[in-house]
Amino acid sequence: MKTVEGGVCAAKGFTASGIHCGIRKSRTKRDLALIFSEKPASCAAVYTTNLVKGAPLEVTKSHISDGIAQAVICNSGNANTCNSDGIEVAEKMCDLLANELMIKASDVVVASTGVIGQKMDITPIKNGIPRLVSELSPYGNENAAEGIMTTDTVKKELAVSFEIDGKSCTIGGMAKGSGMIHPNMATMLVFITTDAAISPKMLKKALSTDIANTFNMVSVDGDTSTNDMVTVLANGMAGNRLIDSDGPDFDAFMQALNTITVSLCRMIAGDGEGASKLLECKVTGAADKQTAKTVAKSVICSSLLKAAMFGADANWGRVLCAIGYSGADVDVNKIDVAFRSNQGTIEVCKNGAGVDFSEEKAKDILLQKEIDILVELNSGKEEATAWGCDLTYDYVKINGDYRT
Repeated sequence: MKTVEGGVCAAKGFTASGIHCGIRKSRTKRDLALIFSEKPASCAAVYTTNLVKGAPLEVTKSHISDGIAQAVICNSGNANTCNSDGIEVAEKMCDLLANELMIKASDVVVASTGVIGQKMDITPIKNGIPRLVSELSPYGNENAAEGIMTTDTVKKELAVSFEIDGKSCTIGGMAKGSGMIHPNMATMLVFITTDAAISPKMLKKALSTDIANTFNMVSVDGDTSTNDMVTVLANGMAGNRLIDSDGPDFDAFMQALNTITVSLCRMIAGDGEGASKLLECKVTGAADKQTAKTVAKSVICSSLLKAAMFGADANWGRVLCAIGYSGADVDVNKIDVAFRSNQGTIEVCKNGAGVDFSEEKAKDILLQKEIDILVELNSGKEEATAWGCDLTYDYVKINGDYRT
């Protein structure tokens, strides 16, 4: 498996585009994105667990009930959520795009991100779709990745090539997500494309299995949004034998998918609103998988720990505190904690108690951009990883006037 260029356009048969159509006030920011497969593709998606769901999610869920899609349209700047005509607007987006692409409206995935509860005018989208389609390109991945950004500071995309059944396959993805990010499913939109041939049933199984250990293990601020969705399209143009059951081919696909999702998780967490550091909590030695996941998520979600990481303060007591209220059944007298970065590793807790350590070395380690929080439970062989970021002054600044 190797990294390749192209993001969502890296796989055979996929093109993309991104334009500014007028949803967002700033003309320098793209606000409408499109991904298109020249052939109908197997499609699977997972959605936010929030009871309040954006209209595009409801429309997409209906459209891909047959497991097939051919295009994805996504706007930024307006979430199209809590609007009386939200479903109508989302369906209209699909109709307009389908007419321009000459495909079925029911084969369009639609997504929106931005302000919740703001009435959405279809006019700029209607006027922008002809240009959006005309600018489709096998090199349009970066424009599309930019078109779905809101408070993101960087584009998030990746692609890898891998082999199935002796055929070279490619999988690529792009994501947006910076704030309102918390398991299960965060305020993220993730679009993944692949030319591997896989049935809708197995694609759904792959995605549902993967997100339990990837996107559902990311937290920036503890808020679960209304428009979160991860979608995968597989058009089969690599020519491999159809993956329609478990086995080595499915395992190879899962590994490639996981490579993309883990990388996007790290990008999303590292670009959390106002964040200056990516935090990765790795829990080992758990009695069972659920315990490991519960502990990892609790640590990464602790506002006190996140603030300590911002200040490069090795306040390991906040790690134990987060484990203690997590609800996980652990023996606190067996827990070891260490901090690690490219400046080294330092042990700060052994068997649930503090150990002597150099505060200067700890600070050097915690001043880095990427920090690992290592928790050893010494109670078994299971492990889990969660991703998050530090909590900074800028988070409040960004969200204090997000709407205005």
